[in-house]
Amino acid sequence: MGGVTGVIGETSMGAALICLAAVAWLLGDRHHGMRRARLLLAGGAAVAVGPPSWQEFLAEPRRLLGRLGAEWWALAAGVLLALLGASVIPVAVGAAGVPVLRRMRRARQARRAREQHADAVIALCGALAGEVRAGRQPGEALLRAAGDSGGLGEALLRAAGDPGGLGEARAAVVAAARFGGDVPGALAVVARQPGAEGLLGLAACWRVAVDQGAGLAAGLDRLEAALRAERDQRADLRAQLSGARATALLLAALPALGLLLGAAMGADPLHVLLHTGAGLGCLTAGAVFEAAGLWWAARIVGGAEGV
Repeated sequence: MGGVTGVIGETSMGAALICLAAVAWLLGDRHHGMRRARLLLAGGAAVAVGPPSWQEFLAEPRRLLGRLGAEWWALAAGVLLALLGASVIPVAVGAAGVPVLRRMRRARQARRAREQHADAVIALCGALAGEVRAGRQPGEALLRAAGDSGGLGEALLRAAGDPGGLGEARAAVVAAARFGGDVPGALAVVARQPGAEGLLGLAACWRVAVDQGAGLAAGLDRLEAALRAERDQRADLRAQLSGARATALLLAALPALGLLLGAAMGADPLHVLLHTGAGLGCLTAGAVFEAAGLWWAARIVGGAEGV
């Protein structure tokens, strides 16, 4: 049985080396073809020749991983552990971890987009208040503030990648301000985007200023101050919770450190965990407890942020 396992492990390692060699050859041939094209189209200009540098060699895998997402590192780690431990269990675990890590990555992206939206709304309120104080009418002031690089236009579009027709909503706001339309209604539409809820306050200030003749700049100042205070409170809470997050991640990484220490001491922990009954039981129980601990820690931190 041990001889069969060794043969399987050697065969898997050889197949992996052959695949790596094929990828290296294809990438090198592609870069060679690109250099030949540069030589033909350079028109006499100096073009670097010779074998590709290691930066050029690694550029294509980096672009591929950037398109696929960092979650595929879990599958790569599973394949590596499968080759080292001569078992398919790490590959299955790594494949199961890909959708979980993808969901976490998208949640981080959504949180960053919300923060950028909130910053854009605060910048819009400040810019609009300044334009109103300069003596411009509310419609003209909104046009100038929304067209500013730090205002509603560029910041919101850059943050969200124009999801859900945000460009059309912004165009509706600009058109309403230019032609005397329903500006508060258009602002309420844009406020549906996550993080842009502060535009509802701007719409309320607009209604009060236009319908009742109240000071728009004063209302915008109070709204900007409130939004800044809310943003600073969220940042302070996130800073206080960073210690809990770091502790949870450190505790989650301890099993991997134990495996490294065991391998350094010559105990062969991968063989024990993947090829013995007691090891498989310990591996299953450890994975369950690890997942439950991470889920519970994430729920505690998420509940604190929600409050």
